[in-house]
Amino acid sequence: MSNIILGRYIDGGSIIHRMDSRAKLILSLYFIVIVFLCNNWQTYALLGIFTLACVLLSKIKMSFFIKGVRPLIGLILITVLLQLFFTSGGTVYWQWGPFKLTSFGIINSIYIFCRIVLIVLMSTLLTVTTTPLEIADGLESLMAPLRKIKVPVDEIALMISIALRFVPTLMDEMQKIINAQRARGVNFGEGNLFKQAKMLIPILIPLFVNSIKRAEDLAVAMEARGYQGGPNRTKYRQQHWHLVDTVGIVVFLALTGGLMLLRG
Repeated sequence: MSNIILGRYIDGGSIIHRMDSRAKLILSLYFIVIVFLCNNWQTYALLGIFTLACVLLSKIKMSFFIKGVRPLIGLILITVLLQLFFTSGGTVYWQWGPFKLTSFGIINSIYIFCRIVLIVLMSTLLTVTTTPLEIADGLESLMAPLRKIKVPVDEIALMISIALRFVPTLMDEMQKIINAQRARGVNFGEGNLFKQAKMLIPILIPLFVNSIKRAEDLAVAMEARGYQGGPNRTKYRQQHWHLVDTVGIVVFLALTGGLMLLRG
């Protein structure tokens, strides 16, 4: 659980760190869209090289990103296996009942694997180079037009900010509870599925209690400091759009053009 890096910010002075949070949010969402433009190995190779270049520009070790992907390996494998054995078309290499191994299934499973890994890496790059407060401020700024239709933009941004801050804290808390249970002789990972699910109860109950306590402490602290939300609330850190943000958008548009040309 300690390998989960969602919400963990790594301080740095790279060009990615210096970009405006609004630009990084827009480009991260846009990246998820253009990933679905890939339909052959050339397009995935181009997107993979681009993602690797972004990781190198962040000056954060690649091993850190790999550790962040590890907790999602199970979900990735399940998705790949479903695509591998339930896709029809092409040459059939093996078949047993509803399960079928085809050439299309192999190719599509490889593409699905690459697609998920690329999205996870780019999403991780966003969270490790942008503080939770900057992400919340960026979302609040981007959603500002929704205030005209009475959407509580400020409350949504506050909830996202608190959630991002709590994720690594709760993961660390869960790891402490697991270590404490192991010290008492509990052996996780053994037995059937029902027994393993039952072992989660001594973990989830104290984690749930600690989460409620932390939420209450946070509410008391905010109330004691006279916190008030709303559009008139001033910001200590002001957001500024720089030349590097415009260059980033131009680069992503050029990347889109390259993908369109390689789609065949």
